[in-house]
Amino acid sequence: MVALLLAFSVLSACGSKKEGAATASPSPTAAATGKPTDVIATYKEGGKITRAEFDSFINVNKMFSPQLAQFMADPAFQQDMLKQMVTFRVLSAKADDKVKADADKQVAEQMKAITDYFGKQEGGMDKQLKDNGIELKDIESLMKMSFYTMGSMEGKITDKEVQDSYNEQAAAHAFDIATVSHILISLKDAATQKDLRTKDEALARAKEVKGKLDQGGDFAALAKEYSDDPGSKDAGGTYKDADINQWVPEFKDAASTLPLNKISDPVESSFGYHVMKVESRSTKQLDDTLKTQIKSQLAEKSLTEFAEKEYPNLIETNNLPKPEANPAPAASPAASPAASPAAK
Repeated sequence: MVALLLAFSVLSACGSKKEGAATASPSPTAAATGKPTDVIATYKEGGKITRAEFDSFINVNKMFSPQLAQFMADPAFQQDMLKQMVTFRVLSAKADDKVKADADKQVAEQMKAITDYFGKQEGGMDKQLKDNGIELKDIESLMKMSFYTMGSMEGKITDKEVQDSYNEQAAAHAFDIATVSHILISLKDAATQKDLRTKDEALARAKEVKGKLDQGGDFAALAKEYSDDPGSKDAGGTYKDADINQWVPEFKDAASTLPLNKISDPVESSFGYHVMKVESRSTKQLDDTLKTQIKSQLAEKSLTEFAEKEYPNLIETNNLPKPEANPAPAASPAASPAASPAAK
């Protein structure tokens, strides 16, 4: 799917699906009862949410995360979505004109990306909207509300808070980067997952590669000849200034500890055996991009804290079904669309 910078649900959707529960139908909230104009919840300062507004909020999220359909009838899921909706409404209303102006530009860009993407799907955008029981304005409305919220909260984050968070995360190696060249001798084909060789065969081949490198063989040429990593073999086997935290544990550990510019013995991982050379290690500096990322993280944390601490005091009436006091073991759905405009 196209990389959309969505900001819909920064709070994780924490509904649950009980064992044996039927999959929900695509109709609004599955268990919806009453008229669209019925008020399902009220909150302080005269706020209210109708059945139609709540259905729209959930269905927009479902359009971008179809897996949420199976949780639509679950009371815990509905209560969590109500919490999100009220939180966004209350906080977005506090955004100033500058935040709104900046957010409106982002929303316009995202709406174009969304319509372009879904327009290329079978049946086009109209089918997607119809299948989810929403209109284009419902998507735009939710996007504005969430961008207003995040923009307003990010604006409250101070430079000191960003610096302190950077220092804390850097100390925990969150921003470690490395330039690593490797030649992967895989056990399975990357595309088909069919077996290529046994572990013993892979290890023997990796030792053969190391021997050639130790004798002065050209790393880039050998990577192109031997490596089973499609992401790096044509680039000399090199990942430049890469985030080491994205790698599997064994590869990450080797990238963090191997002596620089030395050819390693074969390093075993879940992919096979790697012959590695770490060319550099450093910590990503606090540039504008990283500042934006950290601001987003801190804003999301503040938003979650607001929802947990302030939401109970905001709600005056809540007519949605309540979860069971002691629910059966449950499986949580994946989080709703990306957490913020700065999400990966």
